[in-house]
Amino acid sequence: MRSKFYEDPIDDYLPQNGNRGYRVSRYELELSYKPASNRLTGRAVVIAVTTEVRLWVTLDLSQSLAVSKVLVNGSKAAKFVHQHGKLAITPQQKIPAGGVLEITVQYSGTPKPVRGQWGEVGWEELTEGSLVASQPNGAASWFPCDDHPSAKASYRISITTDSPYYAMANGTLVRKQAKASQTTWVYEAPEPMATYLATVQIGHYRKYRVGSPGEPVPMHAVVPARLRANFDHDFARQPEMMALFAERFGPYPFEHYSVVVTDDDLDIPIEAQGISIFGANHCDGRRGAERLVAHELAHQWFGNSLTLKHWRDIWLHEGFACYAEWIWSEAAGGPSADQLARAARANLARQPQDIIVGDPGPEDMFDDRVYKRGALTLHALRLELRDRLFFELLREWTARYRHSSVTTEEFVDLAGHYSVAPLRGLFALWLGTAELPQLPPLGGQGHQNTR
Repeated sequence: MRSKFYEDPIDDYLPQNGNRGYRVSRYELELSYKPASNRLTGRAVVIAVTTEVRLWVTLDLSQSLAVSKVLVNGSKAAKFVHQHGKLAITPQQKIPAGGVLEITVQYSGTPKPVRGQWGEVGWEELTEGSLVASQPNGAASWFPCDDHPSAKASYRISITTDSPYYAMANGTLVRKQAKASQTTWVYEAPEPMATYLATVQIGHYRKYRVGSPGEPVPMHAVVPARLRANFDHDFARQPEMMALFAERFGPYPFEHYSVVVTDDDLDIPIEAQGISIFGANHCDGRRGAERLVAHELAHQWFGNSLTLKHWRDIWLHEGFACYAEWIWSEAAGGPSADQLARAARANLARQPQDIIVGDPGPEDMFDDRVYKRGALTLHALRLELRDRLFFELLREWTARYRHSSVTTEEFVDLAGHYSVAPLRGLFALWLGTAELPQLPPLGGQGHQNTR
């Protein structure tokens, strides 16, 4: 039986996620976490503006967390129902369209990852501490939210945990206070951020500066002491990557950048806004994961500053980050982007060609073919436009939509201004058909614009 609070999906890829009737502008989270028992206690203030008259509103929140109290606009406790991952709230008074909506939720429990077709995502215990890896729908595992990537907001995240632990969240550390056996860490993240990019990392870490003090973008490492030497070797070229990507993609979109390396191994690195998280296995002392270092850094532009409006456009994140790996390789003296592109195409030609990169479906949206063919789309575009116009396009793309939500159509429209020949056929071929196209030869003339 359908709940009376059921509404039409915002995104067909995640029909249970996202909520109607309001737009969140800010989250203020006060969290207390006990690593030994994996116990989380939270107070979340969700500040929003209503977009229509509502008798009730919903937030996404895992059933692993129990809600004890809800307030709306500071008034007496509101009625609420928490079931099927939705917290439905009925204020005492109807909220008019355009009205301020401030929801305070008190909750606690044992946080667990959200289990779905992409595995387990969200709050996860480590051997010593915890991490958050929420893509695509794990944010509700640790705070009540409007869990859809188009719903971007600013954040203030306060974490209180046992004093031996280092606690990190997105943004700038604005306060750190030790009291008895616990320490409170308070972070402020003013730039709009999608819920899945919000993170908390807790472990026996130490924080180090990366690169020289004169670097234009401050960079830090938050790593176990035992991995410091490996990190210094494996991530030594990160300042060069930052400089290259700032030149190719436009200015770095946040105040600073940090890399967390957990004491546990991780299957894959994880992006968060202003932060990338790697496992101890990615810090091997042999630079074995350098392409992934480039990939995660590139996500700060493509995915974190520019965030997709709908999950079907995932290639706008992963195709761009994959192509950044190739851009770094050719700048660092490795194989050129063209060599890597042709090798990737040859590999894809041996795999099933039954995926539409521009709309792969929820089951396949993290398929490696989306990553590689998305990158090949960009390489085909680069061969068409040639380098000068191609990188001008990328810089305008990141500047025009800085800290915003984006669609494939917007990128296609913008790219069209950089060529006198129509480009829609190129995008339709690479993004809209299952059959794998051929790459044009290197050194073709391409079409030039008069820009």
